[in-house]
Amino acid sequence: MHSAELPAEHIGARMAVPVTTVGRTVVDLARMSPFREGVVVADSALNQKLTSKKELGGVLTDCRRWRGVRKAAEVVEFADGLSESPLESIARVVFRDCGLPPPELQVEIGADEFIGRVDFLWKQYRTIAEVDGAMKYDDRSRAMHQLRRDARLRDAGFEVVHFTWREITETPDQVAASIRAAFWRGAGRSATPVRQPDP
Repeated sequence: MHSAELPAEHIGARMAVPVTTVGRTVVDLARMSPFREGVVVADSALNQKLTSKKELGGVLTDCRRWRGVRKAAEVVEFADGLSESPLESIARVVFRDCGLPPPELQVEIGADEFIGRVDFLWKQYRTIAEVDGAMKYDDRSRAMHQLRRDARLRDAGFEVVHFTWREITETPDQVAASIRAAFWRGAGRSATPVRQPDP
């Protein structure tokens, strides 16, 4: 068990039951959990719009003298609501820990002809990374669609690297090495437009 002060502004309600606000819950978990787990929680809360960076920053200010708050601040700074799954969140931490530059998230490829939205893009290196849950390949039609999409991305001048939960969590150095190899191959490729997000 962990105990800490609970200011009134950190208390909400769910079905008339008092609960800590999402922002406070995220910060508490980030203070007491490993960095990777804290990022998964923070990314998920931001992605579902249950909290915001501003709210999290306010909670951090209220908790600035508490144990673990420095780690929580690192989690909040790193967190990104564009991460759409725990696997994507963990992959981002692995990229950081392995010394890879931060990628852009959920980028649409193709300006005149839309090809697809990709999990991670390193534009400078013409490299795309996709993290794959097992369900993606349980369905033959989905698997074939993915193969056709990858072929179009490669025809457009991108390197495409895939990896799974097991690879990310058990062999992160090999994942990083495969991405670096793609960087080397992709750096010399010709440019294809990347669709800019709507304002």
